[in-house]
Amino acid sequence: MINKFIAAIDDAVFDIHDGATVLIGGFGGAGMPTELIHALIDQGARELTVVNNNAGNHDTGLAALIKAGRVRKMICSFPKASHSWVFNEMYSAGKIELECVPQGTIAERLHAGAAGLGGIYTPTGYGTDLAKGKPTAQIDGRHYVFEKPLKGDFALVKGECADRWGNVVYRKTQRNFGPVMCMAAGITIVQVRSRCELGELDPEHIVTPGIFVQRVVQVTHPTFSS
Repeated sequence: MINKFIAAIDDAVFDIHDGATVLIGGFGGAGMPTELIHALIDQGARELTVVNNNAGNHDTGLAALIKAGRVRKMICSFPKASHSWVFNEMYSAGKIELECVPQGTIAERLHAGAAGLGGIYTPTGYGTDLAKGKPTAQIDGRHYVFEKPLKGDFALVKGECADRWGNVVYRKTQRNFGPVMCMAAGITIVQVRSRCELGELDPEHIVTPGIFVQRVVQVTHPTFSS
């Protein structure tokens, strides 16, 4: 019988290894899998490359992972904000690397990784520092820069409800980078607020099919409700 639910949250992240690339869903605090991230802090993996829209908020979740010195490199779109002081301090001290990628480009690079494509051509960033050292092309009179696909060894994602096969539905802004990150990772781990029985979810409402999810953990009272 297929049952992807893991009883203990610590067991859900047990095999995330040093040097892994971890895709973490969330748009600021919205849809951040905070409990999974803190379980990863307790697990102890180091030298991580993390892909996220931001670089952490306040002192919890991704910011706490960075503060613990576990992240070697951030790949994100918005590394600096009034509430991202942890990353700012670490970056200023030379303790973390940054690859700044436009938000739409991150999404499309993840799509390319999920689809098995060799990369994408985008006009975004052409002629700027973001394009330095990258192949370029002119297509139908427009200039493009080539971007490599993004894939993760693991993805940590927050959803609203899942069944034991790993079919996931999201609540409002939880549905940001989560669906594409689930597809672009080798092992996807999803935390959800509630558990649904097989057949309870309307197939038309399932955003992430269970084929893209390896583990699910139920967190009834998450730190953030979004």
